[in-house]
Amino acid sequence: MLFVSIVCPIYNEEKFISNCLDSIVQQDFPKEQIEVFLIDGMSTDRTRIIIRKYAEQYPYIYLLDNPQKIVPPALNIGIKAAKGDVIIRLDGHCIYPSNYVSLLTQKLFELKADNVGAVWNTLPAKDTSICRAIAIGASHKFGIGNSMHKLGTKSIIETDTVPFGCFRRDIFDRIGFFDEDLIRTEDDEFNARIIKNGGKIFLIPDLVIKYYARDRVTKMMKMFYQYGLFKPLVYKKIGYPATIRQFFPMLFLVGLLLGGILSCFSNIVYIFYLLVILFYMLISICFSIREFLKWKDWKLTLILPYIFFTIHISYGWGYLKGIYHLLMRNKIVVNVNR
Repeated sequence: MLFVSIVCPIYNEEKFISNCLDSIVQQDFPKEQIEVFLIDGMSTDRTRIIIRKYAEQYPYIYLLDNPQKIVPPALNIGIKAAKGDVIIRLDGHCIYPSNYVSLLTQKLFELKADNVGAVWNTLPAKDTSICRAIAIGASHKFGIGNSMHKLGTKSIIETDTVPFGCFRRDIFDRIGFFDEDLIRTEDDEFNARIIKNGGKIFLIPDLVIKYYARDRVTKMMKMFYQYGLFKPLVYKKIGYPATIRQFFPMLFLVGLLLGGILSCFSNIVYIFYLLVILFYMLISICFSIREFLKWKDWKLTLILPYIFFTIHISYGWGYLKGIYHLLMRNKIVVNVNR
């Protein structure tokens, strides 16, 4: 029987960690063949207290410290402590189906894969219109492109990335650990490294993770800004862009800025610029009305266009800043707190 090690980086997750841990405890995988490491970035809320209570009740749950606070060191601490044949990364913001560990482990070997993962069902953090709009925007094709693990799929597909991931242990011996230069997008870089070294990644549609989106627009902005900020560094490390979709927010932002400037000198550019903006707004409003009809929440028609725009601008601005830091050879420093 395979032994499975679960590693879960966390920081200030008191609102979500109990539900996450309950879903881990309810896994149908034999508990004597499992260990769970929660690697905490020295939380300042009740997260550590909650975890210790679970650890007292369930001897396979362990709390480890991550003084650096950021995710890649946390993952590496957990992986180095793990003794499993299989390493599964989790996130404290999620709830997992009871067959999550068993089915991922099964598919990992059936498909001869190096990493397999599940589909996200992005949920509002609270039952409010703004939280609903954030959850929709963060999982909508117009908001985030053709990221299949967020959009869903009907069959098992080979892909470029999956959320969190279930790995063969020996992949870390072959290609190394998570890159600690990356505060965000460390999973994208690691998955790109898997593919670059001839490995395969598969998305398993039968498994659906309940993922809770950010509860405030400012948190969402910060998240997407940081995603964009570290993308150029990821591309530099792996030597090529992982996906084309990740260029579009930057191009959109550059188009807005340059178009606005050039419109001052040419009526033709001005008219074309307005048409492009109107077309963008029309698409955004159409998708927002569609979500309003689905959710029966008229406020979405007002909030969702703003959310779409904020996601695109935040990611695009982060991407431009990331390019600037690369050109200036600056080390990227950000506030790691959520």
